[in-house]
Amino acid sequence: MKKLKNEKELVKKAIETGIKYGEARGVVQFEPTDSAEVKIEFIYRLLVHDGLIQPLPNDQISQQGMRHKLALWASKLPE
Repeated sequence: MKKLKNEKELVKKAIETGIKYGEARGVVQFEPTDSAEVKIEFIYRLLVHDGLIQPLPNDQISQQGMRHKLALWASKLPE
């Protein structure tokens, strides 16, 4: 997996957008104490479930892999 140039910023954007998406669908209410890892995993699984991103192969699912997938998704979002 090749790391994106601005992956950190894209992951932040993906988390913000993913939280809004999940709350708008009414499937989640994140707490301020939820860690970034919890948010990333939930958003990743929600986007896979809704068919917005392709899932990682089962043997490659990791926090880093999910971050990368969310960064790729965020890079394709309109500004």
